[in-house]
Amino acid sequence: MQSLAPREYQYLTVLAQAYRDTHLQTMKTASHYNPRLGVDALCFEHTDLSVNSAALMVGALITPCELWLVAVPEPSQLSSSLPETLLLDLPSGRYPLTLERLPNDYEIYKRVILNDLSDLESMQEAARLAQQMMSRLMAEE
Repeated sequence: MQSLAPREYQYLTVLAQAYRDTHLQTMKTASHYNPRLGVDALCFEHTDLSVNSAALMVGALITPCELWLVAVPEPSQLSSSLPETLLLDLPSGRYPLTLERLPNDYEIYKRVILNDLSDLESMQEAARLAQQMMSRLMAEE
C-alpha cells in the first residue's frame, strides 16, 4: 500500500476543517454530541478505485457525533462533475455513499458507520475505533 504524500495529509486536514466549519453548530445541538471529540480525517489510504477518472482515497472521518466512511476523489483528476451517489467496492463488501459538497469546492462521499460516539472518552479512543473500522472494511470477508 502506497503511503500518502504530505500534500495529501494537508488536503485531508483542510477537508476535515471544512466539514467542521459547515456542521459544528448543528452537531452541537444533537443529543449525542460529545464535546471531548473533534473532527479529524484518519486512516486514509489509496485505492484502485476511481470516479469520473479521479482516483479515490478511502478513510474515516471522526466527528463529535458520528464516525463516517469517506471516499475522497483527487480533484485535479476529475473529468466531469461528480454523481450524487457512489457504490464503493471494498474488500469487505459494497457500500453506497452520498456526495457532500463543502465550501471552497471540496467534495467528499460519505456513509455513516456509527451515529453515536457519546461514550468515547477521547480523540485517541476515537482514532482507535476508526482504525478498527478501516481494518475491517479493507479486509476480505
